[in-house]
Amino acid sequence: MTGRPAGSLREDVLTARRIVVKVGSSSLTTAVGGLDSDRVDALVDVVARSRAAGTEIVLVSSGAIAAGLAPLGLAGRPHDLARQQAAACVGQGLLVARYTASFARYGLRVGQVLLTADDVGRRTQYRNAHRALTQVLAMGAVPVVNENDAVATAEIRFGDNDRLAALVAHLVHADLLVLLSDVDGLYDGDPRRPGARRLAEVRGPHDLRDVRLGSAGAAGVGTGGMVTKVEAARIATDAGVPVVLTAARHAADALAGRATGTLFHRTGERAAEHLLWLEHASTPRGAVRLTPDAVRAVVRDNRPLLAHEVTGVEGHFAPGDPVELLDETGRVVARGLAVVDARELPGLRGRAPREVVRRDDVVAVEGPARPAGPPVAPSPSGVRIRILPAHAVPGPARAGSAGPR
Repeated sequence: MTGRPAGSLREDVLTARRIVVKVGSSSLTTAVGGLDSDRVDALVDVVARSRAAGTEIVLVSSGAIAAGLAPLGLAGRPHDLARQQAAACVGQGLLVARYTASFARYGLRVGQVLLTADDVGRRTQYRNAHRALTQVLAMGAVPVVNENDAVATAEIRFGDNDRLAALVAHLVHADLLVLLSDVDGLYDGDPRRPGARRLAEVRGPHDLRDVRLGSAGAAGVGTGGMVTKVEAARIATDAGVPVVLTAARHAADALAGRATGTLFHRTGERAAEHLLWLEHASTPRGAVRLTPDAVRAVVRDNRPLLAHEVTGVEGHFAPGDPVELLDETGRVVARGLAVVDARELPGLRGRAPREVVRRDDVVAVEGPARPAGPPVAPSPSGVRIRILPAHAVPGPARAGSAGPR
């Protein structure tokens, strides 16, 4: 930073005291699989310098499957889940061993944290993950987080570590998220083509109107692409966490606050922890359909949802479970934490006003209309009820599973 005018530095980066740094597979491995020790060491050098300057770093690292390809004689990332899991079993040990050896050069220890979507989708696991990561940081170690590819199935996968990194930034109350890739920022088109322009800053969705996003790179060892990175940036910035997207080779500049890559400015404020969990990490256990007046009152005016304003119920949910709130067309307009059991609702309609979702447990979201399901039969109370088959509901109903407080 020496010799640079203060105006050229990014204040959001300079003031960050806890940073989540995500690095992709292509930045750590060779094109055919296997770890590139020089690349790992270069990244660790940057992270260690930031640590020495007093910044806490959580490292979200891809690379387990890619690291296991060459040792298992695989020419590329396999398409079937079983061989992906086998590669992850071999590669995760190699990945953490390499980080452990590299950070040891600076006298730093590494703490491995493996997560699946289920670990942040359920309240108890979410809080356990928060506690573990916070304690690793408090004890001076560097958390290295990855998706638990060895056991994750299609139903419980994040799908890419960009989204995982955004959720981890929420989980640890980070001040900044840095996404390191093999591309040096967000371009308005394919950066390999003449005329493509890099966006130095993104202040909101309006800056992305003319941007064409690409998918995963040609190396074939990763799962992400620019689409997943922009989505991760949206998740983080909506919750008040700025994001820097740049190439891994520019990691030092990114953490020093220099104007490298693309800076996504925060677009929202940090919400209560349980609302962040509810919006971005929870798994809805069912849904309730609202009258038009209730949509306006609950979503726009921040009023509790009352039983007489519910016109339909879907799923098996218990008090404390996350549920989707639907408008009269079936479009998702919000998520909330139920305070009643789904089976209670029909009997509550004609009684004194009874809260179904409290005002402090609602977060507005935008989603598509829910697909048509089995016929919805009216109950004697007038509330239309659809009980989804067990296989359609993500796990058993649980009592008292409210989001983190």
